[in-house]
Amino acid sequence: METLLPIAARAGALLKARGETIAVAESSAGGLVSAALLAVPGASAYFLGGTVVYTRAAREALLGLTAERLDGIRPASEPYAGLLAEGVRARLGTVWGLGETGATGPTGNRYGDPAGHACIAVAGPVGRARTLRTGSEDRIGNMRTFGEGLLALLVECLEAAPPAGRRQA
Repeated sequence: METLLPIAARAGALLKARGETIAVAESSAGGLVSAALLAVPGASAYFLGGTVVYTRAAREALLGLTAERLDGIRPASEPYAGLLAEGVRARLGTVWGLGETGATGPTGNRYGDPAGHACIAVAGPVGRARTLRTGSEDRIGNMRTFGEGLLALLVECLEAAPPAGRRQA
């Protein structure tokens, strides 16, 4: 957690300064991103909720993302992470949404990705997605790296976004 906290503090400060809200849909990071954002004093000003979407049943029940909606989109991919980010953003009505999916290890996932593979996405005024590959089978280390990567991508998007209230429709 210690390595996530400085990045989460930066993200929290930016969200508070912008007066914007966020929701998180994590999978293999297991809630670390939400925990880091909530560890920042004043998190209630921006954090509306988060969920660990670890199974198909959770994805459908918590985000309303059905198999039909995912037609042609491979799990553990950047488009899938983007759907998670958009899904949680829409479900909770936030300005920003985060999505993360991957294979923490010690083995890969059923889609053929090795341990240490993750896809992360930010949805909001600036949206981006990225694939991370650690090359490691260290489950806990990968979870931490995935969380750090998602928080860093959030900060990148927040810093690139036009000032709140000045966005184009």
